[in-house]
Amino acid sequence: MAKQRGSSEAQGLFVKAGAPVIPDGEAPPGHLGHRARLRARFLKGGVEAVADYELLELLLFAIPRLDTKPLAKALIARFGSFAGVLVAPPEALRTVPGVGEAVVVALKVAHAAALKLASAEVRDAPVLDAWGKLINYLHAALAREPVEHARVLYLDAKNRLKADEAHGRGTVNHAPLYPREIVRRALELQATGLILVHNHPSGDPTPSRADIELTREMREAAAFFGITLHDHVIVGNGCVVSFRQLGLL
Repeated sequence: MAKQRGSSEAQGLFVKAGAPVIPDGEAPPGHLGHRARLRARFLKGGVEAVADYELLELLLFAIPRLDTKPLAKALIARFGSFAGVLVAPPEALRTVPGVGEAVVVALKVAHAAALKLASAEVRDAPVLDAWGKLINYLHAALAREPVEHARVLYLDAKNRLKADEAHGRGTVNHAPLYPREIVRRALELQATGLILVHNHPSGDPTPSRADIELTREMREAAAFFGITLHDHVIVGNGCVVSFRQLGLL
């Protein structure tokens, strides 16, 4: 006969050998009671019912610890927000006392899952018809990166996304984008449209003179092969600039 599960396990608490058994109807002690109450509040009220550090606590509950609240608060204090924690580089996360490999992996998996969800929103429809969703994805992917990253979105004849590829990781104020390489890759993919993307780690997405010149060169190189440069998007912190909307394309 299968052993009947105890009530504490049914409530989602992992009972180890030697751990005290909590009678039905009684609150678990200490940090376990805090975890149970926080879970219940989140399940009832959703993300609006918890603070950023509490949302981070919920994520870290998967890691065996006596108390995740101090660690969650320390991470928020160090990186400024829940999103800032998720996008922080592993080496920066490890500088926070109490952060080991398990914490780093949990945070980076959560970040990757968020990006997967955001990117799925733009993969099955014409990109130019789902512009808001595309901007949300690009902002999630690049807004808080500490150095410039350059990406190119390759589109088919119906403006559906064929590929989203990184084309360079640069410095705090420069990321390499080479028109010849981008056109060659577009021809390999049989893409007929392009969207250039890069971020400004300063948070200000205002195009620089170099950004404007690169866009002009890219448009001319692509047009020679019948490829359309639809836009060049610069991602800042909390804001995004479109060259087309600015009249620069």
